[in-house]
Amino acid sequence: MVDCGVYVDGARLPGKYTHAAAQEKTREMCADGREAFVWIGLHEPDDHQMHAVADVFGLHPLAVEDAVHAHQRPKLERYDDTLFMVLKTVNYVPHESVALAREIVETGEIMIFVGPQFVVTVRHGDHSGLASVRKAMDHDPEHLLLGPYAVMHAIADHVVDHYVEVTGLMEQDIDSIEENAFSSENETDIDHIYLLKREVVELKRAVNPLSVALGRISADHKDLVSKEVLRYLRDVLDHATAAADQITTYDEMLSSLVQAALAKVGMQQNTDMRKISAWVAIAAVPTMIAGIYGMNFEHMPELSWTYGYPAVLLLMASVCGFLYRNFRKNHWL
Repeated sequence: MVDCGVYVDGARLPGKYTHAAAQEKTREMCADGREAFVWIGLHEPDDHQMHAVADVFGLHPLAVEDAVHAHQRPKLERYDDTLFMVLKTVNYVPHESVALAREIVETGEIMIFVGPQFVVTVRHGDHSGLASVRKAMDHDPEHLLLGPYAVMHAIADHVVDHYVEVTGLMEQDIDSIEENAFSSENETDIDHIYLLKREVVELKRAVNPLSVALGRISADHKDLVSKEVLRYLRDVLDHATAAADQITTYDEMLSSLVQAALAKVGMQQNTDMRKISAWVAIAAVPTMIAGIYGMNFEHMPELSWTYGYPAVLLLMASVCGFLYRNFRKNHWL
């Protein structure tokens, strides 16, 4: 358990609580007519830890199993009056160039259980910390007054902001790969394009399904979420959709780059084959003449002529020079 706080009327109560004590305190505050809820943050809990929290807050076993084992796609599910949302977090791995990178985007997960009086967040991954979100919420009592679903919005907004940031950083990598692919001076390395495409596909799997999940909140769960929180969530949905569209554009662009790179490699191979063929044709002339005179017959042209040997060499050089000139003129060499 990373953190456990009890929030009453938009402010966090001082002190440290266990999950059971926090739930009991929240019930007492609500019984007195106060607006209260508990926010518990967990990081990669095991089965025992997760089930201990689930027993206190009445979480559904299927959702609990997903939260423990992770590796879920973004989704939204409802269990009675509790919403269970899965978000994929992304982080840009700094690197000098795509050629030196082994990984460009790393992913993690955040699961959010939201009920009338509680928020339980379960994180997987080292880069998916929510300390900044909790700190910002602690200093925003008006937003906290909107209840547990306001916390869900804040987390979703935080995750989607990272989507926008990572897609912006990846644009630089794609631009550098595109410049290299169409450069006549550099050889195209398709491995680098495939690496970047693999990372874009991973990013696409993390981002695209979230738009559907966020859209379902406004469409199917209006009875749980207040109108004000729904307005905030629609703004998050707009940002998530924009990020998803940008990532789809990257994916299509990289597919085009792969085709362009393959075409460029084919052209390079054709150029190399023309050069090889030209040199073979030039080398065939002296080889043929030398082969004829190497058959050791007595009656052959110019065998007794004093200048026969230099004349044959001159003939070889002339024919080879003529072929070389024509191949250069036709851009084969």
